[in-house]
Amino acid sequence: MVTAQETTLQALLEGAKQYHVPLYQRTYSWTEIQLKRIWDDVCQLARDRVDHPDATHFIGSLVLAPSPTMGPVGVAEYLVVDGQQRLTTLTILLCAIRDHRAEHEGEKHRLRLDQQYLTNPFEEQRWLKLVPTQADRDAYVACVKSTPQAGGDNAVGRAYRFFAKALDNLDAAEEPITVQQIESAVITGLALVAITARTGDNVYRIFESLNNTGLTLTQADLLRNYIFMRLPNRGQAVYESLWLPLQQRFTPTELVLLFWLDLVHRDPKVKQTDTYASQQERLEKLHTEAAVEAEVQRFSRLGALLRVILHPAEEHDPGVRQRLERLSAWGTTTVYPVLLHLLDRRDQGTATSEQIAAAMLYLESFFVRRLLIGRSTMNINRILLAVVTEMDRDLPVHEAVRKYLSTGRKHWATDASLRALVRTIPFYLNGRASQRSLVLRWLEESHGSKEPVALEKLTIEHVLPQTLSDEWAQMLAADLDTDETPGEAHDALVHTLGNLTLTGYNSELSNKPFAAKRIALAKSGVQLSRDIADRQRWGRSEILARADALAERIITSWPGPTEETGNQSDVPWDVLAKALAELPAGSWTTYGDLAALIGTAPQPVGNRLANHPTLNAHRVLQAGGIVAGNFKWLEPGRTDDPRDVLRSEGVTFDQSGRADQAQRITVEELAQLAGITPEELPERAPRPGPGHGTYADRFIEQLTARQSPAVTTAVLVLLEEWTTLGGTLSYGTGGETSCFLMARRREHELGSIWPAVIYPGGKFEVVFQHLSVRTPFDDVTLREELRQRLNQLPGVRIAAAKLTLRPGFPLTVLADADADAREALLDHLRWFYDQAQLSAPDEAALA
Repeated sequence: MVTAQETTLQALLEGAKQYHVPLYQRTYSWTEIQLKRIWDDVCQLARDRVDHPDATHFIGSLVLAPSPTMGPVGVAEYLVVDGQQRLTTLTILLCAIRDHRAEHEGEKHRLRLDQQYLTNPFEEQRWLKLVPTQADRDAYVACVKSTPQAGGDNAVGRAYRFFAKALDNLDAAEEPITVQQIESAVITGLALVAITARTGDNVYRIFESLNNTGLTLTQADLLRNYIFMRLPNRGQAVYESLWLPLQQRFTPTELVLLFWLDLVHRDPKVKQTDTYASQQERLEKLHTEAAVEAEVQRFSRLGALLRVILHPAEEHDPGVRQRLERLSAWGTTTVYPVLLHLLDRRDQGTATSEQIAAAMLYLESFFVRRLLIGRSTMNINRILLAVVTEMDRDLPVHEAVRKYLSTGRKHWATDASLRALVRTIPFYLNGRASQRSLVLRWLEESHGSKEPVALEKLTIEHVLPQTLSDEWAQMLAADLDTDETPGEAHDALVHTLGNLTLTGYNSELSNKPFAAKRIALAKSGVQLSRDIADRQRWGRSEILARADALAERIITSWPGPTEETGNQSDVPWDVLAKALAELPAGSWTTYGDLAALIGTAPQPVGNRLANHPTLNAHRVLQAGGIVAGNFKWLEPGRTDDPRDVLRSEGVTFDQSGRADQAQRITVEELAQLAGITPEELPERAPRPGPGHGTYADRFIEQLTARQSPAVTTAVLVLLEEWTTLGGTLSYGTGGETSCFLMARRREHELGSIWPAVIYPGGKFEVVFQHLSVRTPFDDVTLREELRQRLNQLPGVRIAAAKLTLRPGFPLTVLADADADAREALLDHLRWFYDQAQLSAPDEAALA
């Protein structure tokens, strides 16, 4: 029978007892947020007990089960099924109290606290009262023995240092209390409910029922727990030799990634949120400990391969290492399943390093060529997840990868398509900024220049500037097409690859005439720029000629698909259709803007709209804001004036029948509507590279460098609280490393969602634009409620007109606000998090 009774730490620890934290429990993981909370509770209780000595403070429950191993007579052994974080923290606090009192009041306190609460002094084999998991044991023993290693750089050590410092500062508190009062409050004042299971109960099942919501444990934790429940005899040996090294090699998120990647090799449809359930279902078919142990050995081997993917510098083959470094720099995890498969093939002896390097080059080419033709993200997840299961196993692995990517509508541009579309596609508006920069950097590296240039510090420069001046308009006028204006030529050329280079003088070059730019570009150490400086002018013919030259270099550097490539439309009409579908009422655009968006000319756009029903086609006008003379409705019998329709939608026309230019949606804005220029996607970011730490480290470094200590502390506290309530953090890969507050990850069935992005430069950005297409915040009433909630904070005033934009407020608000205001912000974020979770379908209803 399960028993439950209220107890104290004194009753739990006095006498000959030992509490084991089972292998299936997670390691000690409390951070300063939780430590401060329990310390504040203890201090307040100590003050309350001055006037009310019997006062107590309830801190939660402890679930125990009799240990399946019989100890010596007189020693009661228990497994800590739930509550080990709390119990471990309190015994660490007792270690700090013991050491503080021994130092200031005498060694008698060390002996007393050791013998009563921390050790079984007469039991050589079971001398510890609490036995943590193997990963925490050395650090915990150092605290109990008070060795020089106590307080090391680990979670246990940090907890000990926190309490030691807090005890040293007791006298400086506004309401001083003594260490004796703290000790009394901890030992006899903190109340717990101890729930003890029966002998013979399956304690793992109890543990799983308490934690299977996933709110307190990661899926990797749950899988570890299940595995070691299946290893009653071999558990300790397997844990120490295989699991612990694997666990130490990865973060919790990376461990989940490993187990998911293992699944998608068999079934590409498995969701990352189903990792634990799917692995458990698979492992349940194993009927012996030896079979389960073999699976752990296999996980360990795959883990070594994933480690190389996440840290390419550890790869021994230079060719494979270069390909891994480039794919890592590209910044997408969608390629991980096929990379793990390739490394696994080499590990199993069915592929060579040369073959997998060639396969990785095809993957790199697939990314680069799709970006160059404006297809960078279309169906990319589905395509790459299916590589392993659908590629031809009878071919060498590199040929199989190339064949798979070449067939069907996968939009891996052929050489002919690439030559044509590089001339016209607005490359600068496609993909992520970091990926565009990488393509130019890799093109520069293909020249093999021996002159050292720090390419990562360079930025993309438009030679024909983004803002058209009179001088540049005159240069373009020399080779205009029939009926084309300089402005239309500019829109068609400015963002194409032929007009872009890399420079460290972007702000200095800006809108200067070409003669001035030539001088600066000629001095550059970048071959891409020096080639431009050789030209006497820079108009359409020069830009197109350079695009042709770059296309040939691209074809040489990144081999394309086989001749089996399926029928693929050279012109992305689907992108045009999406942009027009998103064009809001009260706005209009031009044939030239749409042509620049998809890399074609205005005439083909006009022909397309005249012959294919397309939503909002009536909102496309000529450059001057005039309805095209040959415009006709495609609906049979419709004859109303399109200007009347546009007026009813909110477009203003002057007396000459020209639409208001202020309401025109430009090519850059069309790109945003079509999703061609995605924000920094908040997927799990790979490491920036050797010596640079994680993106989280870079974010903190930049935040610390640019903000005051008060602002930095306020932001870090906010991030801790966000993760405590269940959110996660992701980081951008740009020069300024942004931090995303993730309420749902990308693998969630409803997709990712985040309320805000924090920039080290000083902005807390509220992403209404992102939320407008994410469930449930696509409901404007929820976005409005979020706006009103945030406007309750001191110094925050977000206008209602910005519900489709990305407004923000300074990070100084977080530091300037009082504690109540900061807590209010956390309440608003909790509300957002809860809304994001409630939007998911009821799992029970789906079962």
